[in-house]
Amino acid sequence: MFAINHAATALIIKRIFNGVPIIWILISVQFMELVWVLLNYLGIETIKTNERVKYVGDIHLQHMPYSHSVASMAGVAVLSWLIIDKVFDRPQFGLAFGIGVASHPILDLITHDRDITIAPLIDKPKCGLGLYVILPIPAFMLEMGYGILCWWIYGGGPALLAIIVVFNLANLSMFSRTISGMERMMANRPLLITTVVFVQIVATLILVGLFS
Repeated sequence: MFAINHAATALIIKRIFNGVPIIWILISVQFMELVWVLLNYLGIETIKTNERVKYVGDIHLQHMPYSHSVASMAGVAVLSWLIIDKVFDRPQFGLAFGIGVASHPILDLITHDRDITIAPLIDKPKCGLGLYVILPIPAFMLEMGYGILCWWIYGGGPALLAIIVVFNLANLSMFSRTISGMERMMANRPLLITTVVFVQIVATLILVGLFS
């Protein structure tokens, strides 16, 4: 799922854990994606593309066993919950952070192609429903609808709704083979893809945090 809708997930968690600052919930929902960004910059995890990139299905998250395996994400979720709860004596904070971390793989499993491993040292099978590849436009509608649903559950204002809608619309070309966008420049440029994702993460976390 794209950055804006991971950030929107923080709104639901904030609604449940009202006493936890939104900034930490926003970090939690994107924590593993930030790890993915770092590991891609270091060359430990890798991206591969088709010779031409027309839509998100032409971008393949070829190797990301540490940031996006089910076991590693579940492990980080449980470990962060236990550390914050037991070491820092902040049970609500810890639970909210752990749920935020755990939300990331759940959403990615719905939309990603088969690129999510079970555990770092287990290469196959890989998991993912593949909506980005087989049903890109319905995937876009699902993402937009999900982001708006998060906003509605949270009870956000019009500015927050506008942020969610505008960021989703900005990604529309990624879901369509016929609408031209920045993805046309991404072929064989994995670090550009990583940077675009990183910029979206930072921008959405800041804006959702400010207007939530």
